[in-house]
Amino acid sequence: MAKDQPNVVCILTDDQGIWAAGCYGNPEIRTPNIDRLASSGIRFENFFVASPVCSPSRATLLTGRIPSQHGVHDWIREGNVGQDATSYLKNELTYTDVLAAHGWHCGLTGKWHLGDSQISQHGFTYWFAHQFGGGPYNDAPMVRNGELITAPGYVTHVITDDAVAYIDQHAHDEQPFYLSVNYTAPHSPWTGHPQDIVDSYDDCPFDSCPQEPVHPWAISLTHNNMGNRESLKGYFAAVTAMDMDVGRLLDRIEAQGIRDNTLIIFLSDNGFSLGHHGFWGKGNGTYPPNMYENSIKVPAIMSHPARIPQGVVQTAMVSAYDFMPTLLTYLDLPVPEEGNLPGRNVLPLWLGQEEGSRDHVVVFDEYGGTRMIRTDEWKYVHRYQNGPCELYDLIHDPDERVNLVDDPDHAKRKSQLLQDMEAWFDRYVEVDKDGKEYPVTGSGQLRPIGSEWRDQSQAFSKRDD
Repeated sequence: MAKDQPNVVCILTDDQGIWAAGCYGNPEIRTPNIDRLASSGIRFENFFVASPVCSPSRATLLTGRIPSQHGVHDWIREGNVGQDATSYLKNELTYTDVLAAHGWHCGLTGKWHLGDSQISQHGFTYWFAHQFGGGPYNDAPMVRNGELITAPGYVTHVITDDAVAYIDQHAHDEQPFYLSVNYTAPHSPWTGHPQDIVDSYDDCPFDSCPQEPVHPWAISLTHNNMGNRESLKGYFAAVTAMDMDVGRLLDRIEAQGIRDNTLIIFLSDNGFSLGHHGFWGKGNGTYPPNMYENSIKVPAIMSHPARIPQGVVQTAMVSAYDFMPTLLTYLDLPVPEEGNLPGRNVLPLWLGQEEGSRDHVVVFDEYGGTRMIRTDEWKYVHRYQNGPCELYDLIHDPDERVNLVDDPDHAKRKSQLLQDMEAWFDRYVEVDKDGKEYPVTGSGQLRPIGSEWRDQSQAFSKRDD
């Protein structure tokens, strides 16, 4: 393929709350390069992940399918490296498969966390992967050329150095390239970050992270970090150090003269709370899991000066399952007809336009037996095992403080939302991968599930806190 199609650089962070960037209204955390990227493109205020935890969310971004279709329902605890390494997306078609089939050279550097980190897969012919989903920020366990190595240095810099080298190598190839830059930042641990950046937050009041009374469902992560200024400084430092490296990527793309021919995407795999609502964490920061806005909404920026308008804020609601069909349409590539994809092509929204057919947009989330339906005005969370369920009026109660689920005045609304939610999931769920049938606790997935896996009863870890 001649270089008549854009390169794509997709930057994916880990556990970055939507509030954790200056361009999203936080005056305390320093993210000048994320802000710079937002000013050069379109920033989404209402981008929702499909599951509020890393591995299932990443699987949905890649496949366009929900967890109860691709079968990744929790973060992957086992099967990443070694003799038991297993590809959790072995039978799935990803957008990188499509890009590779149509001439893009695909590279990955950083976090994979979808099983078998030792082998390149799904169209990637360049592969420098984290062995697991996280770990120490210095001398991190990585995979290069199929070999397990310890990469010396600060892992955010290691990932960026590798990404910059990839850009330099492929910037002027005849074929376009696709590069996933998957940072582990700002995932815990919140130690080991550049000390000068940590110290720069010594006097920060952290008003953007109120340390609220402990949530009754909070897990041990909360009790270990609530009110801990060193943990707050570590999280902020992880974001700022990563932001500095985003700047390095932007600078190198511009220096190579390929900025106008490169679509840059910035996303996070799930949101995060740092004391908000009385807990630290994401969807599994509580048990039962939660679907608070901070867990399911993430920063999302698309920038391509040659095509996407600059400095635009998009308020429309979109979901991670819309990402694959929209990206492929943007690149003028075929969207797979198989797979019963639940997402929609929302290309007009990427281009800063209105989309008239989206008058009543609804997004859905799932995390095991916890499912959510959200409209512009209402959110209903249903827990299939033992409850409790939640109903929030997002217009009058955007912080989700008053649960109206038992209010008789809203009984009809609750019933209708549940009916609509179950009808939607019934349309897309694959029976042998139906998350509400599995004991998903938030403590990790041990093996793939589905018809080809006979023993599925012990596929998820029990809670250990």
